[in-house]
Amino acid sequence: MYAVIKTGGKQYKVVAGEKFKVEQIPADIGSEITIDQVLAVGSGETIKFGAPLVEGATVLVTVLSHGRHDKVKIFKMRRRKHYQKHQGHRQNYTELQIVSING
Repeated sequence: MYAVIKTGGKQYKVVAGEKFKVEQIPADIGSEITIDQVLAVGSGETIKFGAPLVEGATVLVTVLSHGRHDKVKIFKMRRRKHYQKHQGHRQNYTELQIVSING
C-alpha cells in the first residue's frame, strides 16, 4: 500500500517502512505525527484520488532526526563590470519514517 502526501509545500509518494526527508517540522525526536493531507491512496491496481484530499485517510509517521542539508552555493557575476557576489544556503530538514498508512 502506498500514499501520496503533501507537507512543506511538496508532494511525496510514501510506502510503509520508508525513510525520507521533508521540510522542517516542529516536533520532538521519537514522537509520532499523523499527516492528514493525503492526496491519493493506492494498493495494487486500485487507486483512490481525493478532491483535493482523500477523506478519512491518514499516514502515521515517526520523527527520526532533524538536520541540515549540504550547502548550496550561489554565485552571481556580471562580466566586465567587476561585480561578483558569493552566497550560501543550508536548508533545515526533518527525517521521517512511515509507520502505517490508513485509508
